[in-house]
Amino acid sequence: MYYHIALTLIPGIGPVLARNLVSYCGSAEAVFKTRRKKLLEIPGIGDVAATAIASHQIFDQVDKEMQFIEQHHIRCFTYTEPDYPKRLHQCPDAPTVLFYQGTADVNAARIIGVVGTRRATPYGRRICEEIVQDLAGDDILVISGLAYGIDIAAHRACIKHQVPTIGVLAHGLDRIYPWAHRETAAKMREQGGLLTEFISGTNPDRQNFPRRNRIVAGMLDGLVVVETGADGGAVITALLADDYHRDVMAFPGSVHQMYSAGCHKLIKQHKATLVENADDIRTVMGWNLEKNDKGIQTTLFPELDPDEQKIFDILMQEKQVYVDELQSKSALSPGTLAGVLLNMEFKGALISLPGKMYALNR
Repeated sequence: MYYHIALTLIPGIGPVLARNLVSYCGSAEAVFKTRRKKLLEIPGIGDVAATAIASHQIFDQVDKEMQFIEQHHIRCFTYTEPDYPKRLHQCPDAPTVLFYQGTADVNAARIIGVVGTRRATPYGRRICEEIVQDLAGDDILVISGLAYGIDIAAHRACIKHQVPTIGVLAHGLDRIYPWAHRETAAKMREQGGLLTEFISGTNPDRQNFPRRNRIVAGMLDGLVVVETGADGGAVITALLADDYHRDVMAFPGSVHQMYSAGCHKLIKQHKATLVENADDIRTVMGWNLEKNDKGIQTTLFPELDPDEQKIFDILMQEKQVYVDELQSKSALSPGTLAGVLLNMEFKGALISLPGKMYALNR
């Protein structure tokens, strides 16, 4: 954790370059023990970054952050550890480190995001209330950005209906922005959580919000856009989710309402599926396929070979699984796994889902 945090403090080193450094050097700690001359041989590492790494000048700042983490009981997820959000881990620009205060499982079985305009109308707030209330019994985790409007409406509906909810922040965990949401944030720490990639002392500066949005888009299975303008931040989050192969859904509204324009734009461009209620969300996400879990038996597919049976057993336990996780748990080579999955699809034993996920065909 210590050296991963240090990597995030090096000027010019973002998540992608940080991963390259760790890959070349073997570990985050090894990066800081590698000679400057060797660092310069790594693609993307310039003189400024190599000098900063070799100088170790940022360690005082890391020490200060470690004290803050311990004092405030903050969990730190690094992308090399198994408790890092597995959905986000699939994204090439996922943060090197995440800081978390809360009780909710960041790897919950079902995660949806609810986003939209900061200027929510009564219609939009009502939609948030209805979908959270209707999905409350579905064992879901709801993610949003703690912003004004749709975000906070979704978080507050979750608190009301006892649904775990995580707010992704564009600043450090030493503050809450907007300040008006501090009481809601305090409740979320107990019934969900607060998550950020920014160290303490980081202000909610404008350039941080797109980075926050990519975390929202990457952490979930499906994104619900309730209301947004044609060029609103929620549209950008939706496009990021689409790029990450997540399901994107949007609620329609009046053609005369400017905060429905973004939803209509996403639907017309086939970037989002039109939904009108919680049942539509369940259908898009394939959750209604799980109602008959108890009735499925291995004997329905007696022709499964040993490798296929191994995949079948994993999916029986995990419901929906990313292909990388299937490979890890099955210990099959990528080539063998690809063939097994294809054969099982032909046999009707499983179905492929968006985002490189697989589930049993119930």
